[in-house]
Amino acid sequence: MGTTVSVEIVDPRPAARLAELAEEVFAFLHEVDARFSTYRPDSEVSRLNAGAGGQPSPVMSEVLERCTALWRQTKGYFDVYATGRLDPSGFVKGWAVQVASDRLLAAGAVNHCVDAGGDVRVRGHSASGRPWRVGIRHPFVRDAVCCVVAGTDLAVATSGVYERGPHVLDPFTGTAARGLRSVTVVGPDLGEADALATAALAMGPDGIAWLSTVEEYASAVVTDDGRFLCSENLPLAD
Repeated sequence: MGTTVSVEIVDPRPAARLAELAEEVFAFLHEVDARFSTYRPDSEVSRLNAGAGGQPSPVMSEVLERCTALWRQTKGYFDVYATGRLDPSGFVKGWAVQVASDRLLAAGAVNHCVDAGGDVRVRGHSASGRPWRVGIRHPFVRDAVCCVVAGTDLAVATSGVYERGPHVLDPFTGTAARGLRSVTVVGPDLGEADALATAALAMGPDGIAWLSTVEEYASAVVTDDGRFLCSENLPLAD
């Protein structure tokens, strides 16, 4: 999915079982990449864009249904067709990590962290026995954080322009959105948090006020001029 993924499982299990659980996560994420990658010509997304995919698979249909619901929720700012071609990447990475975390939980690994390039799903407690702490990358200072959130059941997604430049399109103008350097959304579902962060970034400065209306999710924003703003319900670490 164009990023590195790490899995940390804290539960006291035999090393072989821990390795098996981690490999199951990576195998699933490779399957997701093979199906949804916009860079692989043999992926289902690429075949659909080429008009050679036939009917979408059940998994693709599920993802597109979720994306349609998010398009409505974000008033059209989360649009998987913003570039003129199908690209559900703004939802799929978070969704895939959420599913991987759900599977670990179902397998009895109740204390774990799955991190895919800054999209993070944590459950239970860290190796220290304390709630997990997740640093939000500083969009202007490499290897620094602008804040740290903490919790025992958190999905943390960040959308920003600090690595690839302005690349998130405003679907209504077709131009790259500007005004926000990074948007982090924290809540119960990583796929949804990922899409909400992308939508807010696409809105530009208007995304700040819009985020305050989204129920069940907290947010942190860094503007292009360096201001840091966060919602009152953001679970900041002590």
